[in-house]
Amino acid sequence: MLTQRTQAGASPAVAAVRRFSRFYTRQLGLLDEHVLASPFSLTEVRVLFELAHRDGLAAADLVRDLALDAGYLSRILTHFAAKGLLRRTRTAADARRSVLAITARGRATLAPLEQASSAQAAAMLARLQPTAQAGVVAAMATIEQALSADPGAAGPSAAAPVTLRRHRTGDIGWIAHRQGLLYAQEYGWDPSFEALVAEIAARFVREFDPKWERCWVAEQGGQIVGAVFVVRKSARVAQLRLLYVEPTARGQGLGRRLVDEVIRFARAKGYRTLTLWTNKILVAARRIYEAAGFVLVKEERHRSFGKSMVGQHWDLRL
Repeated sequence: MLTQRTQAGASPAVAAVRRFSRFYTRQLGLLDEHVLASPFSLTEVRVLFELAHRDGLAAADLVRDLALDAGYLSRILTHFAAKGLLRRTRTAADARRSVLAITARGRATLAPLEQASSAQAAAMLARLQPTAQAGVVAAMATIEQALSADPGAAGPSAAAPVTLRRHRTGDIGWIAHRQGLLYAQEYGWDPSFEALVAEIAARFVREFDPKWERCWVAEQGGQIVGAVFVVRKSARVAQLRLLYVEPTARGQGLGRRLVDEVIRFARAKGYRTLTLWTNKILVAARRIYEAAGFVLVKEERHRSFGKSMVGQHWDLRL
């Protein structure tokens, strides 16, 4: 038990946290009025970053996810709009809701800031030997996981935050591998299912159109724990594909979060319908689709993956 106190009345642990905070903010130059020699504050750069890396955002999403005061955020967004960095679009589904999107000028403004931030981090790490670099990165992960933990959660997977990112080299093969393995273990499906997933994933990579399509990869504790795809079927119809969540990450709302990202993206791109195909046996996934507003439009019996099943087509009007 820590009983020693500093002169300011704080325990040694509290003093250590404050000392580290002062050190790290100085290292990153966060005490400067403007970040990375730009005309923007730290909060403004973070908002611009979110706009560049997420689609279909509303102001309420930023208020919630960044813990910002609504009035303060409103002033930032108004400032960005005046500078041509941001545009607002009313959604067809709800005229009261404005979707925020970064403009080409906004991306051009953010790009050198991201490059400068990466160069700053690289310069800090370059002073260290490889083993020391690995130790620093591991310590950062430990801090992030510990401070993000739910006090009532059990186990390391529940403590670590889940982050979503776009796909990169190596992800698609891993996703096909994990889905093939999981569905074999949980439902007894044969290797033809893994072959189907691999075909869908390979087609996504070959024909990927970043303007109209997207893959979200979920990570927790440095491991891939889920994914989902959205592909373009026509100018008006998008298709949700290959939703999956690892057993270690279930029960945290990740499946619904991935589906919500797909819906938000599809609406932002102007699609009128989001469609998907699944099987009746996948009860957890069906509950997510129903809760999100999808409607069952057709069923058919089929034999696939070594099993007799009932296939289902679901649509969501956007």
